[in-house]
Amino acid sequence: MVRALVTGAAGFIGFHLTKRLLERGDDVTGIDNLNSYYDVNLKKARLSQLEKKEGFTFHKVNLADKESMESIFSSGGNFDVVVNLAAQAGVRYSIENPYAYNESNLSGFLNILEGCRHFKVKHLVFASSSSVYGANTKMPFSVQDNVDHPLSLYAATKKANELMAHTYCHMFGLATTGLRFFTVYGPWGRPDMALFIFTKAILEDKPIPIFNHGKLKRDFTYIDDIVEGIVRVMDHPPQPNPSWSGEKPDPGSSYLPYKIYNIGNNSPVHLMDFIKVIEDCLGKKAEKNFLPAQPGDVEATYANVEDLIRDVGFKPSTPVETGVKRFVQWYRSYYNI
Repeated sequence: MVRALVTGAAGFIGFHLTKRLLERGDDVTGIDNLNSYYDVNLKKARLSQLEKKEGFTFHKVNLADKESMESIFSSGGNFDVVVNLAAQAGVRYSIENPYAYNESNLSGFLNILEGCRHFKVKHLVFASSSSVYGANTKMPFSVQDNVDHPLSLYAATKKANELMAHTYCHMFGLATTGLRFFTVYGPWGRPDMALFIFTKAILEDKPIPIFNHGKLKRDFTYIDDIVEGIVRVMDHPPQPNPSWSGEKPDPGSSYLPYKIYNIGNNSPVHLMDFIKVIEDCLGKKAEKNFLPAQPGDVEATYANVEDLIRDVGFKPSTPVETGVKRFVQWYRSYYNI
């Protein structure tokens, strides 16, 4: 049995991960601040599913609340693993409310690092993002690539998390693994994501916003694949890379127990093809509103997952036709449509 702390437990990925860990018999302490960035009732509905399961303890806490975070680490004893999935998400929202990203993604992450340091956590796994690739154009995106040109504050905070984690690995021996997620979707998903927005609008006979006039490609990754990747990485703490060199440093590994992985479907899909899949699953055509590109958006994402395959023997592979169908089934059931 693993004793895990999962932050963002009422969030999309955190909910699915916590459910999976509880089902395999782990003991999970979950924290979430249940903020109003999107529908709080959806977060509470996820949480109600978890609270029915044995081995789950929940705390409503803001990651940036230093005293409360210290209390959770001290009262929880020594966690075997901490999985930090709590963050202020969204590229576009970072333009409107930049201070929310500082509070959650920087100050909050520092509290996680300090808790792991002082209470001897064996392994910290934390969510990064494909957004860190920013202005990079060489495809597929590899963890061996330099990622020093972010295009949004959100991306910059995620890059900062990777740097902060490496520092704590160096200074305090904290084994850390960062996971760059690529466009996660599926049942219980976030209402601010394209699949949710498009499905809702099509069913309500409203136009869907299509940015960059549809000239976008995304490596859509189904939630079950994301969770499988997280669990395998949790159970496989990073090892120092014996071939790492300070003369030619590999950005994705270290001379320390520190590693970065992409978790993506390794199969980018044109946005217009993705919309066609949604239309097919709904049995209904979308009214399309073509718009210019949004500040901070990248034109394409595409994950190189060779390191993930090599180290933990897993490659995400759920096709969008399967994943979108499952989301639509959940959406109709949840909203009684």
